[in-house]
Amino acid sequence: MNDWQRKSPLDWETYVNKLVKVVAVEKHEYEGWVLTVDPVSATIVLATFPENEKGSISFIMGHAVQEVEILQEGDSDMEQRLARILAPEESQAYSAEELERRKNALKTWLEGNHIPVGEQGELGRTLSVAGVLSIEPPYGPEQCSSTNEIILARVQGLLQGFLQQQH
Repeated sequence: MNDWQRKSPLDWETYVNKLVKVVAVEKHEYEGWVLTVDPVSATIVLATFPENEKGSISFIMGHAVQEVEILQEGDSDMEQRLARILAPEESQAYSAEELERRKNALKTWLEGNHIPVGEQGELGRTLSVAGVLSIEPPYGPEQCSSTNEIILARVQGLLQGFLQQQH
């Protein structure tokens, strides 16, 4: 285990949204903005923005990291740019009214199929299914998350069918 892998998630969090230089095994060097660090493998997810390109993501495996040096702090513009990399494109295309309509239609459909569903979060934007799965806007199969893979797969399948009915 190397020094990087021994750090805690709170230590790694201090690198998020910062421009860093990573020295990895065999003297490979990587430069980019830290999107996140995987808490299990200590893998660093870097974003780079080559000129006239959308941006790219690279992963430096935690076991290969030898040194991480912060080169620059990220400003709020960079933080928003990094957040947009991970945001699904569809969610940016829907108005608040459309998202509310989609959420209510899905909630009604789930309730109609005797699936317990509620709303959670400050704005009630997240749907909670049976307390073990959550669905974020824009309420598609890709926005489902659960630690139970069986429930996740089943609800994603149901959701896919529901969305095909809608079209």
